[in-house]
Amino acid sequence: MSKTATLEFNGKKYEFPVTEGTEQEIGIDIKKLRGEAGLITLDPGYKNTGSCESAITFLDGEKGVLRYRGYAIEDLAEKADFLEVAYLLIFGELPIKEQLEKFTKDIKEQSHVDEEMKKILDGFPKSAHPMGVLSSLTSALIAFNPSSVDVSSEEEMYKAIVKILGKFPVLAAWTLRKKNSLPLNYGDEDLGYVENLHKMMFEKPNKSYSVDKAVIDALDKLLILHADHEQNCSTSTVRMVGSSHAGLFASISAGISALWGPLHGGANQAVIEMLERIKEDGGDTHKFMQKAKDKEDPFRLMGFGHRVYKNFDPRAKIIKKSADEVLGQLGVEDPVLDIAKGLEKEALEDDYFVKRKLYPNVDFYSGIIYRALGIPVEMFTVMFALGRLPGWIAQWREMRLRKEPIGRPRQIYIGENLRDFKPLGSR
Repeated sequence: MSKTATLEFNGKKYEFPVTEGTEQEIGIDIKKLRGEAGLITLDPGYKNTGSCESAITFLDGEKGVLRYRGYAIEDLAEKADFLEVAYLLIFGELPIKEQLEKFTKDIKEQSHVDEEMKKILDGFPKSAHPMGVLSSLTSALIAFNPSSVDVSSEEEMYKAIVKILGKFPVLAAWTLRKKNSLPLNYGDEDLGYVENLHKMMFEKPNKSYSVDKAVIDALDKLLILHADHEQNCSTSTVRMVGSSHAGLFASISAGISALWGPLHGGANQAVIEMLERIKEDGGDTHKFMQKAKDKEDPFRLMGFGHRVYKNFDPRAKIIKKSADEVLGQLGVEDPVLDIAKGLEKEALEDDYFVKRKLYPNVDFYSGIIYRALGIPVEMFTVMFALGRLPGWIAQWREMRLRKEPIGRPRQIYIGENLRDFKPLGSR
């Protein structure tokens, strides 16, 4: 017997079906609420509203659980590489050897960007924020690939997916190189996806390229940990834009813009900016931990706690180890990173933070790693976007294949009632 939920309003009762997910998440299906009862729900920020059914990512904030397609994030970060995880998210299963080889080869073949794109990049001043540039360049890809994707064709869908996965790292790297006045370049056929990304970002025209394995391993893990995170702001944006049947590139471009905000993808940038402020103030971490405890003090400790995770962020546990390895391997000496380690130590030992489970999150550690690798702070969110790309693709593909209706939230109007129009001279 199917379960139902009963709503009583103005003496009338209305029954609505209850749906249950594979992890025992329960939701009330209110599609017919307005039609039957003349009511809508009000949920600012959609904090308690399920916008879709999805088979991609499961997270449990109370228990600190994150899984992609049923696989624990801990296993994927330890045993898989980024393209394996990308394939898993997009197509539902881990690839076999032949599938991964073809996927990798096809992405490399699509890693050339039309030369006309350089003219668009030239139009941006060096002062332009990399996220604005990346969003614009991604949207501009549509002009060079004008045909819309027939979502009923697996072949067309696959071509669009490998195309964006191939070109996106090039656009991201070019964004950085433009800012650093370096010549635009491409990857190397003999290097892997993450190594090519690093090469395109940091290769100097007068030096042979080389990189420490610990650096690539840390970048690979960071991209995996950011690859998807359920129905967050940018992912919901990709699905919402895609629901109008906008193409993949346009939907991804919209997701980049949503990710740009400091409350979302910009959080790791905010961490470093906070650390810089503490350094300028003298570097007393204890002083700022006390300020963070004071409810009357406007100071906020960035990179601690999480909107979803009410326990330790599972991604932070994984990337903390990589942060320690990278800092040790590279022998980086940086007072800002010393402050970060001081804050981390105090937070993990202070009863105030421990009782409230305000642990360092993935943004805290990713900011530390990116700074140690020499990635400019304004590029942090671009790195986040590079990791999140497979998740956006997977969510867009799922939404289109499920033929979800166009997104159209309702509202409660709180403006003026009907008013008489007054001519200009009478106002």
